[in-house]
Amino acid sequence: MKLLRKNIEKDQSGFVRLEPEESEDMWHLYNLIQKGDQVEATTVRYVPLPVCCIPLALQLLTPTAFGPNRGVKSESSTGSVSTQRVRTKLRVNVRDIFFDIQAGALRINGQNVLENKFLGQFHTIDLELKQPFMLFKPTWDTISLQRVKDACDVTKQADAAAVVMQDGLANVCLLTQHMTIVRQRVEVHIPRKNRGSATNYEKAIGKFYDQVYRSIKQHIDFGVVKVVVLGSPGFVKDKFFKYMLDQAKEDNKTIMTNKPKFVLVHTSSGHKRALEEVMQDPQIKVRLADTKAAEEGRALDEFYKIMNDDPDRAYYGFDHVRRACENHAIGTLMITDELFRSADLATRRKYVKLVEDTQALKGRVLIFSSLHVSGEQLQQLSGVAAILNFPLPEVESEAES
Repeated sequence: MKLLRKNIEKDQSGFVRLEPEESEDMWHLYNLIQKGDQVEATTVRYVPLPVCCIPLALQLLTPTAFGPNRGVKSESSTGSVSTQRVRTKLRVNVRDIFFDIQAGALRINGQNVLENKFLGQFHTIDLELKQPFMLFKPTWDTISLQRVKDACDVTKQADAAAVVMQDGLANVCLLTQHMTIVRQRVEVHIPRKNRGSATNYEKAIGKFYDQVYRSIKQHIDFGVVKVVVLGSPGFVKDKFFKYMLDQAKEDNKTIMTNKPKFVLVHTSSGHKRALEEVMQDPQIKVRLADTKAAEEGRALDEFYKIMNDDPDRAYYGFDHVRRACENHAIGTLMITDELFRSADLATRRKYVKLVEDTQALKGRVLIFSSLHVSGEQLQQLSGVAAILNFPLPEVESEAES
């Protein structure tokens, strides 16, 4: 993401001009843009052709369709109306936000507030890569400003991939710092290896391996990715890895060059949820030691351990965590970005205040992505949890009273 311009007033109102460059930037924008904000972008609209552009013969055929500043309303056999493409600038007051994670597409619905021929009309703006736009907010809180800063930091890019598989099923995923994205799900029916059907079994396995291999070549950028995890039950991963290397010797030198980036681990299945096991594997933690996802995973592991060994130092749920913050006890605050997308302004503000108060007391704050495996786990704990510097057994009793 490029930050092209930033103008924040003393009352925290203002705007930023941004240019999304990667698909993940759309995820940042989905978290950044809220109902009540204003988005200004140049877009294309279809408008009726002016009368001067219509052939005279057509005007004579449809005289009632024309007049000052009117376009063609002639009805053809297909019911079409003559229009022209016009590039115009719209600024919509955001009402709805739609995000397609797989396509990386972000769509904004709202009423145009910019003075032009479309004033007051409802429009949809599709934010696109390499197309700058402006975002106006009545209040830029610390969470929003940090989101812009993170999105524009070129050092924070996707750097891990994973393929979890079992016979006939594989999920090829990208592990960015904010999302676990299933780029392709491969499914091939594998017949049982009974007597007399070995040939069919081998053919099906070969087809399955070939589709997974092609998916890896298509979706994994080895120029960016630092590690590729292959996980499966049994020896499925080992057999596939051998197949892939045999194929790559003939047609893909890139995979051969990046062979050291592959790490084979055991998982219970080939489903996406098996990535939770992958992130717990010690050798994976070492390989991802410098990534944000690994930092979040370590913090969550520590939280679960403390909750078992010293429960008075591990709290979750807003009321408990807020009391711990008031007692200056929070060492690490973990919170999901889902909570900051609340349509209720008061709800968002209370979580923003919790983050700001924790930071003011020198506590560490980790904002988990709700689309990442670790974020999904934290969401099961209400979306907010804290590791305390010292035990506070009275917080529990106060919250329950």
